Amino acid sequence: MTLSERLLEHVSACFTGLWVHSHEHDDALGEIARLCREHDWRLATWDSEQGLQLPGTELPAETDAADPLAAIRALSVLASPGGTTLLVLPNFHRFLHSGEIVQALSHQITAGKQNRTFIVILSPIVEIPAELDELIVVLEHELPGRDQLDQIARSIATEEGELPEGDALVSVLDAAAGLTRYEAEGAFSLSLVRHGSLRPEVLWELKSQMLKKSGLLGLHRGGERFDDLGGLDALKAFCLRSMRRQGHCDPLRRPRGVMLLGVPGTGKSAVCKALGAETGRPTLILDVGALMGSLVGQTEQNVRTALRIAEAMSPAVLMIDEIDKALSGVASGGNGDSGVSSRLFGTLLTWLNDRTSDVYVVCTCNNISKLPPEFTRAERFDGVWFLDLPATRQKETIWRMYLEAFGLELDQALPDDAEWTGAEIRACCRLAALLDVPVAAAAQNIVPVAHTARESVEQLRAWAAGRCLDADRGGMYRHGPKNRGSRPGRRIQRVDPLNN
Repeated sequence: MTLSERLLEHVSACFTGLWVHSHEHDDALGEIARLCREHDWRLATWDSEQGLQLPGTELPAETDAADPLAAIRALSVLASPGGTTLLVLPNFHRFLHSGEIVQALSHQITAGKQNRTFIVILSPIVEIPAELDELIVVLEHELPGRDQLDQIARSIATEEGELPEGDALVSVLDAAAGLTRYEAEGAFSLSLVRHGSLRPEVLWELKSQMLKKSGLLGLHRGGERFDDLGGLDALKAFCLRSMRRQGHCDPLRRPRGVMLLGVPGTGKSAVCKALGAETGRPTLILDVGALMGSLVGQTEQNVRTALRIAEAMSPAVLMIDEIDKALSGVASGGNGDSGVSSRLFGTLLTWLNDRTSDVYVVCTCNNISKLPPEFTRAERFDGVWFLDLPATRQKETIWRMYLEAFGLELDQALPDDAEWTGAEIRACCRLAALLDVPVAAAAQNIVPVAHTARESVEQLRAWAAGRCLDADRGGMYRHGPKNRGSRPGRRIQRVDPLNN
């Protein structure tokens, strides 16, 4: 639903105080002006630069056009008998620290019920004073959809050969999803300057920079693939099959995501990053710590903003790393932070359950017992998967992959890697290349996490038994020996890597 459609509904229902959450005031004003022309409404605007303006009408001589308080009080004078008048106030949140202005708004919003005068505040943030909280309704000015982005692209790329066709155009529009109208125009223009045509790589570059400005979401555009990960066959197959199934246009059949629980270093974050590249989707990284704001209500607003951006960029993969640490305050009821973490958690829970956008959520966790049980219940995720220490077959694949990656000899003797993770195998290969020593010698500098945190690892594996799916073999995870030992001094054969 567009802003003008939402506004028409609320004006027809006589909501006389409206707060439009928008980062594009010119576009919002354009929609409001078109709506006023279509329905023969009077439109007045006020801002600190141009003062009070009413197109086609002279203001009363006693009106101080530069005074915000005078502009609010003038709305009663501007009312037309039997008609509707809107006063739009861009960036007016800057003036709401004045008690006199807040009182004038309260009086005018209440009086508007009788003379059909409406106050519309345009603001990039939502900060409503307590005195006006029950009098103002918040409307969202949504980011442009694919149709509007297509119109913007065609208005920019007007010469022959500048606008791609077919799947190439779809890729450009996918890359532009999540940008504002102003940002999309700039990105399309920059692509034309650089390449003479619209290309998605330019939009991804700008989008990454713009997401960094918000500080809420990051964009990962690495080249990782599932072939770079040893083992985890069941998890890979499940994610790819669910995300590539046809019929995703039906919200009821869209995949929701997975929760990954496992020993540190077993590839949980690597799966998240590779999944986007495998499915041709952008991988968004949500930093829950960055959502915490110092002002009252800022955290909740940051959460809504981040989730709104993620939905606008769909189809996408949303990665929430180490969520057990990010939401650790929930376990104590949020008493240590005045309930901020509990409210953040509640907003995230509601979105996970009710979302209809094609955003595939992947959460990683090292200790799921720190999270409330409602977080992992059915329909919030498609499954909770456990990533155990790799078995001997998986470790052979991982050794071969990293020996090749670091330019090491494949036929050299390998160290005793019992209870090693994939991250520890990589660290051993990196140290061997760095120190110019065999991997068996470099292994003397590796202490597996299964040894340094043996009690925690065993407790985690025991908890996952019968509760989680096995990321390697599929089915329910069972805690027990799975040929995870190692024979010291074994060698790797020169064969092609296993097909994952």
